[in-house]
Amino acid sequence: MTPPSSPVHEQAPEQRPELTREQARERAEAHLRALVGVREGRAEARLREDQWTAIEALAVDRRRALVVQKTGWGKSAVYFVATLLLREAGAGPTVIVSPLLALMRNQIAAAERAGIRAVTINSTNTEEWEPVQEAIRASDVDVLLVSPERLNNPGFRDQVLPRLAATCGLLVVDEAHCISDWGHDFRPDYRRIRTLLADLPAGIPVLATTATANARVTADVAEQLGVSRAVAQGHAEHDEVLVLRGSLDRESLRLGVVRLKTAEQRLAWLADHLAEQPGSGIIYCLTVAATQEIADYLRSRGHHVAAYSGQTETTERHALEQDLAAGRVKALVATSALGMGFDATLGFVVNMGAPSSPVAYYQQVGRAGRGIDEATVVLLPSTEDRDIWAYFGSLAFPREELVRQTLQVLAEEGRPMSTAALETRVELNRTRLETMLKVLDVDGAVRRVRGGWEATGQEWVYDEPRYRRVAESRSREQQAMLDYLDTDRCRMAFLRDQLDDPAAQPCGRCDNCGGLELSTDVSAAAVEEAGARLARPGVVVEPRKMWPTALANLGVDLRGKITEAAAEGRAVARLTDLGHGPALRALFRPDAEDGPVPVPLVRAVVEVLGDWQPRVEGIAVVESATRPQLTADLADGLSRYLRVPVAGRFAIVDPSVGPGQGAMNSAQRVAAVGRRFNLVGAMPAGPVLLVDDLVVTGWTLTMAARAVRRAGATEVLPLALALQS
Repeated sequence: MTPPSSPVHEQAPEQRPELTREQARERAEAHLRALVGVREGRAEARLREDQWTAIEALAVDRRRALVVQKTGWGKSAVYFVATLLLREAGAGPTVIVSPLLALMRNQIAAAERAGIRAVTINSTNTEEWEPVQEAIRASDVDVLLVSPERLNNPGFRDQVLPRLAATCGLLVVDEAHCISDWGHDFRPDYRRIRTLLADLPAGIPVLATTATANARVTADVAEQLGVSRAVAQGHAEHDEVLVLRGSLDRESLRLGVVRLKTAEQRLAWLADHLAEQPGSGIIYCLTVAATQEIADYLRSRGHHVAAYSGQTETTERHALEQDLAAGRVKALVATSALGMGFDATLGFVVNMGAPSSPVAYYQQVGRAGRGIDEATVVLLPSTEDRDIWAYFGSLAFPREELVRQTLQVLAEEGRPMSTAALETRVELNRTRLETMLKVLDVDGAVRRVRGGWEATGQEWVYDEPRYRRVAESRSREQQAMLDYLDTDRCRMAFLRDQLDDPAAQPCGRCDNCGGLELSTDVSAAAVEEAGARLARPGVVVEPRKMWPTALANLGVDLRGKITEAAAEGRAVARLTDLGHGPALRALFRPDAEDGPVPVPLVRAVVEVLGDWQPRVEGIAVVESATRPQLTADLADGLSRYLRVPVAGRFAIVDPSVGPGQGAMNSAQRVAAVGRRFNLVGAMPAGPVLLVDDLVVTGWTLTMAARAVRRAGATEVLPLALALQS
């Protein structure tokens, strides 16, 4: 609760005289000192003119504003000080839409330091939702932080959101570049904010903030920010929005690029030079697999690091964030899940692989250098980066026919359908289907309700030209990232140009300006050890444990727990792994010629078997239409090496079912595999090695293992060359 001396509730609203602008600024300065002065020993802290301009627009003029300012500029101070002024004037609570849990935790801690009563509603604290809503109704909350996903939760949207829109005193959209599909981190849930803006009563100020918006994104966000009830009803043009753009220079950052030819050299460089980096920091990776692989290697070299990704359990993520902020670890080896808004004093950021755009890179390096004079930023690019960009690029908005199919299915069903049920009717995986439905929801074509999704019957237009332009924009961003690696001009100026910062100029601090020298030396011992670590093959193939839901819709009588499942298996490596990944990606490229297993991979398979030591009495092989020679050679070689027969084949019996048909979601894949394959051969009454070339979804192995078990095998042990992820 707020202490009695808190400035938020000194007088009842009807007793508070209206402040002049000069008095409002004096109060704002006092609130700023409460926010940062005691904590940082800055009792004389004062607002900068641009900060006051934003606060004045919000708290005095009740306007809408977009603030595009660099990380560390003090955007949170603007909305917290504005909140205190508005609450003193009798306004309702501030609602902050915030994208990441780490950001929410930091914001709540900052608010509490100033005596601001801040609470959150997000996916991790469902047990607190009702008490939080009661506190809001009782006016015991000054700031409510919500995740954008909450905005389209049916219960929150229909019951809580209207009340918030009617009573809030200030709406803040943090990391507002997520609103724009031109931005590097577009999130469909953010588009729901447009509806919230249209529902706000007149005179409610709105603030949108970001550190990473170029001119196009800024214009797009400002246009969406200008949507009011009158605009939505066609009675007015877009409301005028105050746009404040400042210099995006980060005076503390020293940027550099280290080019090394092999993954072994890059890992060795990290092991040799990590201790030299100032303080604690973040090592960014492009994939979850890389975070685990690199963290494991660095720990073996004596470095105190930990892996962090979106797959890390919530409680552990919170603990790791605290460890990093407190300097109890040298680094977190992380994906971009440790990103926007994470507030700590970090001395370095190292990127193992380049992000797909300079804007995304600027966002990541902005984690370093807060509150210190110098921080080091190092990028170690690899030739595999573009493959990873291409994979994530493949997850773009679906083709029009898939969208139309989804709308037709919902219309024909005539009642709400869960995402799991829709998966059986539309060939999209769960993530892409959910993302597409969120976009359609904001466009008005579907609506999220209790029980799933329903069609609204509203006409929907596939904006193909816009999606094409966005894709072209992404391609230009990728080329710009490649240009950043090769440029001989100032690196900070290059990044600022990408963000359309008109004041961009040489920084004097980066490796091209001469302010940073980065050694490319790596010790022979480190390279040898890194090479041995990367060359060590073998990753676990986890068996599927449950059948997809709603298979009965496809005429497949399978449900619940998989009783005739495979045992834990092995693969040489993931396609994204640093060691064997490049060779496997080359082997499985669509244009690669079929042939026998390459000798280096034969050795890797033998090494996997040596570590695993499976005891089997026969082999079953999954046939391949695209790589028949590769799979046959793999099975025959294993037969000779293990001295057991190839007892059967999971044979292609319906070639009309394509090799990857249904692979976009689990239910359709199970149905497709069931039609495509049938087991041929006599299985021994003992353990069987089930051989495949590439595991994509795991459902082919699951269906094959079921067939082998039903044919008499006591156990099925899968072995593959590669896992797709």
